[in-house]
Amino acid sequence: MTAHALHGDLESTALYDLPGPRARRRHLLYGAASTVIILGLLGWLLYLLFDTDQFTAAKWSPFTYEGIQKLLLRGLGNTLKAFAYASVLSLLLGAVLATGRLSRHRPVRWLCTLCVEFFRAMPVLVMIFFIFVALKVQPLPALVAGLTLYNGSVLAEVFRTGVDAVERGQREAAYALGMRKTQVMSYVLAPQAVRAMLPAIISQLVVALKDTSLGFLITYEEFLHAGKLIASNLDYDLPFIPVVMIISPIYIGMCMLLSWFATWVARRERRSPKTDAVRIPPAEPGSVLDGRV
Repeated sequence: MTAHALHGDLESTALYDLPGPRARRRHLLYGAASTVIILGLLGWLLYLLFDTDQFTAAKWSPFTYEGIQKLLLRGLGNTLKAFAYASVLSLLLGAVLATGRLSRHRPVRWLCTLCVEFFRAMPVLVMIFFIFVALKVQPLPALVAGLTLYNGSVLAEVFRTGVDAVERGQREAAYALGMRKTQVMSYVLAPQAVRAMLPAIISQLVVALKDTSLGFLITYEEFLHAGKLIASNLDYDLPFIPVVMIISPIYIGMCMLLSWFATWVARRERRSPKTDAVRIPPAEPGSVLDGRV
């Protein structure tokens, strides 16, 4: 066995012992049992849906009406609009609070820390209701404000930890070159921290997208609110089930799309061309110095 192969075997087993025959059989048994349980739950769910006649044409024909389709599309558009506002404002607020937490001025640092800890600990629904009821703000601004305060405070911690994760030597070398603090942050720390922060940022935006569904509690006409209006006007038993079966895959699809984008960004950053090996051309013969002046 070559030294390179031995190094590869040691590296692959340093943190994880290769399973033996018994362990492999045990893992196979666990996998088979889990598969059977999941398939059983899905089969039981399908049985309940068929037993309650959820797939009859009478319960699905209303969704072919143009008015219901427009209502769903309008609700989906309102959801995406609230998400767009909340995501942009959350990123801006997070950047401001993170900058304040990294400030050398103690009062600024303490104030930003207090804001981050308070809004991060406060339930989103409580903030949305307080802004909507106590401050008497319209539904869309109230929803966006609540989402911005919560997600912005979480993103502030993501930004701060991303900047602090950059090697200390990078900061010291930049200061040694005579760069100011703003230049060090803009040209040295932030570009390196963005790579590590992108997946966490996009994952937090997934949370913001899901939380837009809280808007129906304050009568904002988003996607879930549109489904509630449709279900309340249907005249058959359990009208919410067909509505949920239409709305849920769309929510799941949008969240999966953002999650896939986060994974793609992380994979792309690991394959950054800046870290690829540089091909060096072979040395060419040149003139030989004879040592004479």
